Amino acid sequence: MERTFASGEHLFSRWLIFIAGLMIMSFGIAMMIRAELGSAPWDVLHIGLQSQLGLTVGTWSIIIGIFIIGTTSLLLKELPQAGGIVNMVLVGVFIDIFLFLLSTPDLFFMKLLMLLTGIIIIGYGIGIYIAPECGAGPRDSLMIALQEKTGWKVSRVRGIMEITVLTAGWLLGGPVFLGTILFCFGIGQVVGFALPQCRKLVHRFIERGVNSENINQGTVRTNYNDGISKKIR
Repeated sequence: MERTFASGEHLFSRWLIFIAGLMIMSFGIAMMIRAELGSAPWDVLHIGLQSQLGLTVGTWSIIIGIFIIGTTSLLLKELPQAGGIVNMVLVGVFIDIFLFLLSTPDLFFMKLLMLLTGIIIIGYGIGIYIAPECGAGPRDSLMIALQEKTGWKVSRVRGIMEITVLTAGWLLGGPVFLGTILFCFGIGQVVGFALPQCRKLVHRFIERGVNSENINQGTVRTNYNDGISKKIR
């Protein structure tokens, strides 16, 4: 049975979990970058821009996010969603903080372990920030907008976006290596495994809070799907 949160249902808890998910995802991104074995396509672009023009990786993430949000708004003729704006700003800030705190291991084995752990953490971070339904990130919103305008399948639109960004980042000197390949082929599997778990736990946590505030509320159900992941695949 599909089910989504009401607009005001335990709003504070939803946004708190949303921000926690963004922080976790950003930590995984920073781990991948510090492993120095290749980064995810969008981070290849951000690092390439940093190497050519300066500024930080997180700053470029925010700048590209602003461009993406503006493009999406023009395509859909809609104002940006609050969740997309919060996502854009906080992910950039968190990435820079974690890059400052983390260092690159000396041994290849430790670099590989850091890389693989980062991919898993990114997958669970995505699952946690999606589950509260506070809005899709800038890149996912653009993907949805392009899919609506072109009529193409989401997988095709996403694939073209990733290849375009990866190529641009590589031409700018961004790190394309083993980690890039592992991310492209592995992140979907990790998110597919993590998202149902995160959704179930988040919904249970939020509804438990709502139920504790209203003793007249009936039995809560925790085994359901919110359907939001269909929009970002």
